[in-house]
Amino acid sequence: MLILVTGATGAVGPCVVQALCKAGHAVRTFSLDRPLFGAFPPSVDERLGDVTDPSAVQSAMQGIDAVVHLAALLHIVNPPPKLCEKYERINVGGTATVVEVAVKAGVKRIVLASTIAVYGPSNGQILNEDSVPQPDTIYAQTKLAAEKIVLNAGSADGQPIGTVLRFGAVYGSRIKGNYQRLLRSLARGRFIPIGAGQNRRTLVYDKDLARAIVLAVQHPAAAGKIYNVTDGRFHTLNEIIAAICEVLGRKPPRFSIPVDPSRAVAGMIEDAMRLIGRDSPISRAMIDTRKILPWTVSAFSMNWDLFRNMIWMPGGGI
Repeated sequence: MLILVTGATGAVGPCVVQALCKAGHAVRTFSLDRPLFGAFPPSVDERLGDVTDPSAVQSAMQGIDAVVHLAALLHIVNPPPKLCEKYERINVGGTATVVEVAVKAGVKRIVLASTIAVYGPSNGQILNEDSVPQPDTIYAQTKLAAEKIVLNAGSADGQPIGTVLRFGAVYGSRIKGNYQRLLRSLARGRFIPIGAGQNRRTLVYDKDLARAIVLAVQHPAAAGKIYNVTDGRFHTLNEIIAAICEVLGRKPPRFSIPVDPSRAVAGMIEDAMRLIGRDSPISRAMIDTRKILPWTVSAFSMNWDLFRNMIWMPGGGI
């Protein structure tokens, strides 16, 4: 198949492109930025463009059999109101454009990269694909809206062609964000945990994520379905810290900071910075993400027949 990968120059894009090529597919990429030299195999057809531009999407969609839609504006803590329109335009409007053009072009499968953030707070419960989404951020709300667009996509004979993959927290060599900062802080001996460290995370290695996408593209039973994609286990923050420290040859931090005083101080700083019109380097929300897990999701808990062989951690798992 000839597969179009949008957002291919993002954090997981090169890994996904490599996996698709390894599976024997031809790949065309569609991204805002040019890839770094050597990021893609030489056979990849690289295109530049914006997913919100219908003419650019239509040009890239010529001859395509399947689409992997990675392009999105990703989550940030406490985004300013002015970003809300951008989230809607890219995550919802961009998805609508890609899906509309793909359906008209007769594409056989559209795979959307989504997130377990759509479930919202779990309140300590284990969630699965049957759990009702309750997104509590603009990012999660727009990703849920994008999911509905993809799941409503159908072929000329009315058969569903969309598949949604909700990823746990992704880690790997190109992944930035919280886990990269955690790794660097632990390496420098400058990390002190907030709270008891028993909050649970659901993770997925970037290469396993890519293999899940390949399977979702190929498998006929994936059409019209939603799958949670993780490594199949729960990890407490303490376990994650211990694993990283073991690799670094360091001892885990011996002390932690109580949550409530930390949140109070963060709140004072946040309020003071808001009064002077500046972004705060710390917020109550940042402390809350260390206090409790916003979501606890089962991996492949539903539709196991399709994904029974996909709980892998080859050479990169914690």
